[in-house]
Amino acid sequence: MYYHIIDAHSHLWHKQDTVVNGKEIKTCNNGRSMFMGEMRQMLPPFMIDGKNSAEVFISNMDYAQVEAAVVTQEFIDGCQNEYLADVASRFGDRFLVCGLCDYHRAGYLEEAKQLVSRGFKAIAIPGHRLQTADGRVKLNCEEMMQLFHFMEDNGIILSLVLEEGTTQIPEIKEVIEECPNLKIALGHFGMVTCKGWKDQIMLARNENVMIESGGITWLFNDEFYPFKGAVKAIREAADLVGMNKLMWGSDYPRTITAITYRMSYDFITKSSDFTEQEKCLFLGENARKFYGFGTFPEMPYIKNMSE
Repeated sequence: MYYHIIDAHSHLWHKQDTVVNGKEIKTCNNGRSMFMGEMRQMLPPFMIDGKNSAEVFISNMDYAQVEAAVVTQEFIDGCQNEYLADVASRFGDRFLVCGLCDYHRAGYLEEAKQLVSRGFKAIAIPGHRLQTADGRVKLNCEEMMQLFHFMEDNGIILSLVLEEGTTQIPEIKEVIEECPNLKIALGHFGMVTCKGWKDQIMLARNENVMIESGGITWLFNDEFYPFKGAVKAIREAADLVGMNKLMWGSDYPRTITAITYRMSYDFITKSSDFTEQEKCLFLGENARKFYGFGTFPEMPYIKNMSE
């Protein structure tokens, strides 16, 4: 069966160099980065220049028959607003890009307004990285609530990753109650391998909240492909909130240092734990509806030389 596939959680950058919590992240050669004091394989080793470009991603998407992708942002990537604005202008038929603000200091509401005026249709908040010298920026603080009202009024989607566990759940519940029409995509599948993940999943019982699985293969990396624990968790989440509330995401490119891009979703297509209709919803149809993607031409399967 042919599935329409949309990646609801991916990353792009031209240069990743940044500092997070006083620790340096610096691009090196052969796909490696100095990551907070430790050398890590950030990209597949063939990305020798450290650039995680839209062109390379599109090649991966075409090969894996992925029609479109949502590009979110994370502080460890460095702010990529300028690059992603360019990506959207050149490849807007394949990518929906999220803007990123500096939430660690006052003034991010105005930053977000400027991003929206430039055409960004979504804003990313790495909620698990909101620590400052004075404590954590709360999701229901005054400026955050102003931001969420602005986004709700202007139809801007929120891409949000919460801290593992339940710490931020009362805060985001207040946001959902006050801004019921704000569309929210919660990432990392509720940090599914951590205590309290189902509490995050159940936020999707609210009409405009969705769950995306970006990073799920990273979280179940110890068991590796075909990620039977991830399949079980997706089944459990579907039983809690319905498969129509769940979306596939890859967390490209970091996850494909261990597996191929196709492997990040075909453990779903090959599973007998889901009906064909459930696979269609999870792999693309839910994301198409939520993010407002149009129609795409079918992506042909190209045989490998080894076949």
